[in-house]
Amino acid sequence: MTLSLLVSPIALIGLAALVLVLVVRLSRRKSLKFLRGPPPPSWWLGNEHQLFYQQDTGCLDSQWMREYGNTWRMHSYFGREGIMTTDPKALQHILHKSGYNYPKRVDMNTITFLQFGPGILWSEGSVHQRHRKVMNPAFSAQQLRTFVPLFQRTALKIIEKWKALIPIDSVVLVNQWLARGGLDIIGEAAFDYDFGSLDDADNPLAKEYATIVRDVQMNPTKLAMLYRGLFECFPQKIIEFVKHTPARAYRRAKRLNEMFEDIGRDLYHSNADEEKADRDGKRDVMSILIKANDSEDQRFRLSEKEVLAQMHHLTSAAQETTSSTLSWMLYELSKHPEYQTRIREEIRAVRAAANERGEPTFTVEDLDSMQYLIAAIKETLRFHAVVPYLWRVAGKDDVIPLSEPVVGADGSVLTEVPIFKGQSVITSLCGYNRLVSVWGEDADEWVPERFFRIESEKQLRLGVYANVLTFSAGLRGCIGWRFAVYQLQAVAAELLETFEFALPVPKPTIRRTPAVLMVPVVEGKEDLGFAMPLRVSLFSTRLGGSDEHAGGRS
Repeated sequence: MTLSLLVSPIALIGLAALVLVLVVRLSRRKSLKFLRGPPPPSWWLGNEHQLFYQQDTGCLDSQWMREYGNTWRMHSYFGREGIMTTDPKALQHILHKSGYNYPKRVDMNTITFLQFGPGILWSEGSVHQRHRKVMNPAFSAQQLRTFVPLFQRTALKIIEKWKALIPIDSVVLVNQWLARGGLDIIGEAAFDYDFGSLDDADNPLAKEYATIVRDVQMNPTKLAMLYRGLFECFPQKIIEFVKHTPARAYRRAKRLNEMFEDIGRDLYHSNADEEKADRDGKRDVMSILIKANDSEDQRFRLSEKEVLAQMHHLTSAAQETTSSTLSWMLYELSKHPEYQTRIREEIRAVRAAANERGEPTFTVEDLDSMQYLIAAIKETLRFHAVVPYLWRVAGKDDVIPLSEPVVGADGSVLTEVPIFKGQSVITSLCGYNRLVSVWGEDADEWVPERFFRIESEKQLRLGVYANVLTFSAGLRGCIGWRFAVYQLQAVAAELLETFEFALPVPKPTIRRTPAVLMVPVVEGKEDLGFAMPLRVSLFSTRLGGSDEHAGGRS
C-alpha cells in the first residue's frame, strides 16, 4: 500500500474529528441573539475578515456604533458569537476589574508567541504576574528618566541624516527613519547594544521589523484566517508546532524570532556572567532585569528563554509604537501648520531659558513644561491608536455593565450584557478613543487643545496615560508606556525645533491600515509598504540680521 493511500484516509479522519469537535463545542455555547449587531458575511469567517479589510482603521467601528450603540454582537469563526465594545464601563470591567478573567484570544496570542516567544505580551495569569514582578524595577519612572539623553542623541543623529537628504527641500519617508532610530534607541536602552540601524540601511534586523507586520498581520487571506480560527481547538503543545507551518507568514515570524535570539543570547550570557558589582553600575533594561531575576525565589525566576522573549517583546513594541505615533503626529502638524508654529515657539522659549541656565540640552523638567507639545502627543495617541483592538475571550460566565444602555434585538433597553465562557470579546480601543461622550463633539477631529479643557476628574478612569486606551489598561497595561512618552517628548522637541513639516504636493491620501497594529499606507502606492511621506525643510528665522537654524545648533 502506498503512502498516498494511507495519508488520504488519515487526513479525512482527522478533518472529520476536528469538525465533530467544533460542532460539539458550538452546540454547548449559549446564544447572544438578544444583542443586535452586524450580520456576518459568512458562517466560516463571521465578521473577522471585515475588520482586517476595512478602508480605514475604525471606520467600521464608527458605523456599527451609530447603528447599534457602544456594544454589539459580533460573529467569529465557524459561527461563534461574541461581542465588541467601546463602552467605558464595559472596558473598565474587562481590563481593570476582572483581573485575568478575560485572557487573550488563542488565535491572536499564538501569533504573538510565534513572533516573540514566551514573553510578557503572551503570558497569562500567574505566569504574567511573575513576568511583571521581575520586570517592574526596570520600568520605574526614575529609571526611565535616565534614558532621555539617549533619546536626544538619537534624535540629533536623525537630524543630521535628514539634513544630508534635504539641501533645500525634500520629501522624506519619515516613518522609516523614525523606526530605524527607534530600533537603535531600544537596543542601547534595553541591552546596551548598538544595532547601528541609522548608519546601515541594510541592517538585517531593521529590515525584518520594517516588513514583519505587513507580511504576518496585514491583509490575511481567508484561508489563513480560517487556519487561525482552528487554533482554539488545539492544545497548547500542538500550537507550539504551528511555527513550522510552511506558509510565508509563519516562516517570517519564525525567522525574526530566531534572528533576534541569535543576537540576544550572546548579550544575555555576557551580562549574566558579569560580576554582580560590575552589573550594578549598568542601567540598561536587561542588566536590571537580570539583577531583579537573581534576587527572586528560584520558583519565580524567569528562564533564559523567557528573558530573551521579554527583550524581543520590548524591542518590537517600543520601536513600532513610538515611530508610528511620532509619524502620525508630524502628519497632523503638517495639516495644522498654525499648531506646529505654536509648538515651535514653545520649544524655542524653553531652549532660551535652558541656554540662560547654561544647560546644553533639555532636562526632563524642560520637556514636561512644553504643554502644547504634550497636548499634541496625547491627541495623536488618542486619534491614531497604534493598537486599535484587543482580542479577549471570557474565561467564565460573566455580566458586563454598560455606562450607556443599548437597545436589544427585541427592543428592550439593556444596561448590562451577559457573556458566556469561551465567547470572544473584542475591545475597540480606537472606538473608545473617539467616543463623543468621553472626548466631546469634535472627537472625530485632531484637536490637541481638548486636553486644556477636558475635566479629567469627570471621566471614568481607564487609560494609564491621559485616559486614552492606546497603552491599554489595568493588569495588562503597557509596562513601557513611560518609556514611550519620554521618547516621544524628547525626539519630537528636537525635530520640531530643527525642521518644518508639510504635506507633499500633490497631497497623498494616507490610510490607517487595519492590522494588529495601525500603520500608515499611501493609497495607490501600497508597494512602498508602510509609508509616511512628508515635505521636510530646515526651519530658519532671521534674527539680528543673521540666519539662525534650530536654536543655534548646526
